[in-house]
Amino acid sequence: MNRETASPAPGTPAQAADAASPAALPPTGAAQAAQAPDAGAHDAASAPEGGMPSVAVLVPCYNEAPTIGKVVDDFRAALPGAAVYVYDNNSSDGTGRIAAAHGAIVRTERRQGKGNVVRQMLRDIDADYYVMVDGDDTYPAEAAPALLAPLLADEADMCVGDRLSNGTYGQENDRAFHGFGNNLVRRLIKLLYGFEFKDVMTGYRAFNAVFAKTMPVLSPGFEIETELSIHAVDKRWRIAEVPIDYRDRPEGSVSKLSTFSDGTKVLLTILSLFKDYRPLALFSWLALAFCVLGLIAGVPVVVEFAATGLVPKLPSALLAVALVFVGVLCFASGLILDTVVKGTRKEYELEVTRAYERYARRGEGAFRQGQGGIR
Repeated sequence: MNRETASPAPGTPAQAADAASPAALPPTGAAQAAQAPDAGAHDAASAPEGGMPSVAVLVPCYNEAPTIGKVVDDFRAALPGAAVYVYDNNSSDGTGRIAAAHGAIVRTERRQGKGNVVRQMLRDIDADYYVMVDGDDTYPAEAAPALLAPLLADEADMCVGDRLSNGTYGQENDRAFHGFGNNLVRRLIKLLYGFEFKDVMTGYRAFNAVFAKTMPVLSPGFEIETELSIHAVDKRWRIAEVPIDYRDRPEGSVSKLSTFSDGTKVLLTILSLFKDYRPLALFSWLALAFCVLGLIAGVPVVVEFAATGLVPKLPSALLAVALVFVGVLCFASGLILDTVVKGTRKEYELEVTRAYERYARRGEGAFRQGQGGIR
């Protein structure tokens, strides 16, 4: 099986010279296309050369021909030692060919949807640190070192590029309801999970190897950003947010995001993950709702029975008993599922510990030897 290395970023002058040599730089153009393994191949980051941590830039793409060349060039300039991976998701406009010509490592992912692409990227590519970015040239490559800084300093496991805090998203994005939808999702996550993101829907993120390799990607489409955010909060990963400048798509580049269709999928994803991660809270709320409805239906029956000794409203009495019974069943179900989730969480924590032994020690050693090498 062919194996390729996510190149380490240069640090000292000697390391920078090594990284700039033809042997150290990723192959470009036709040479790279010839060396690229098949879609199912696994790209492994070998032990970082010169002790420098390896960085992989992940660019999922679907029909981004007007912008992908500039995106690849910008990230190769901003992170000269990083390997730029472009996964072409059934593009019909030559996106993959253009990316390869600009020096990217190109793969093809046939399963349509951004979530499917990201899942395969995390399976295929090994690196100490990852930068995930859209191929539409709306995110500045020069912000990548700032996103990586909290990871390199071991202050965060996932770093989020925040488009909203400095106001650039509101100034540049004129698509109706996008800002409203982002705020709605942020507030819903705050209500359900207790963590307030400044920008939860951003496609510009960085994370370390342990986070990437233990992230179970279930979403097939644009819900992936929401899933990443909720997973990080629920599993208590360290999260940092770095303000970035957002720019709208250039002329000729078309958004594939459907405001209402994809927005509905995001909301359903939030509720589905709430059921999976916090079943006791969900079913307790349902139990309370059913019990309250049961009381509303049953209190008049009880009052009348106390006054007359009769139960003339038998259907109301039966309805009240049924509603309270369903409420009790919901609460019992929540307790059972909460026990299952706690067991799953324990297994996940053990898996994370094993992942730290495999990935974090490598990255930690590389960082200590080459601290400050990514600029």
